[in-house]
Amino acid sequence: MGVRTFSEATVLGVDEHTPVERTIARSKIDESGVGRPLTRRARHTKRSVEAYLQAGVMPRHMERLREIEGERRRLRSQIGRLYEKLRDHYGEDRDGFAREWRRRARRWNFSDVNQLMAVHNEWYPVEAQLPLNPRTGDYVTLRGRSYRRRPLDAAWILEQFPAD
Repeated sequence: MGVRTFSEATVLGVDEHTPVERTIARSKIDESGVGRPLTRRARHTKRSVEAYLQAGVMPRHMERLREIEGERRRLRSQIGRLYEKLRDHYGEDRDGFAREWRRRARRWNFSDVNQLMAVHNEWYPVEAQLPLNPRTGDYVTLRGRSYRRRPLDAAWILEQFPAD
């Protein structure tokens, strides 16, 4: 007897599946019509369009924090290169270097990253659904620290790269 084609096997009513394949195929069909019971997690999970959309997307406050930290790293690197270049230029003249470094620190423009931090400070508690502290009327702190980001300024530069 030769190999049968699909149409011959179908017409003759011959099942060419192995017993294991038939068992697996039957296990995928719920003949009772009732279905399997839902898991505890599935019963307690909120099912809505909003929950579905939130599950697939990184929350905006996390994206914003990533942008802020990326911008801080970029600025720190840029300022560090300028700091080293200026130190090399002034050499042994420490007073001249300190004067020039403070002047440049005061003139540095942080408007973009500070605007991003202001938006973070305003919206983070709402987006992260932080609870309110009933005693203070403010949002709770995270691990004892405030969620607010301090704006960058000349003092931040001088903390990172001292003039002395």
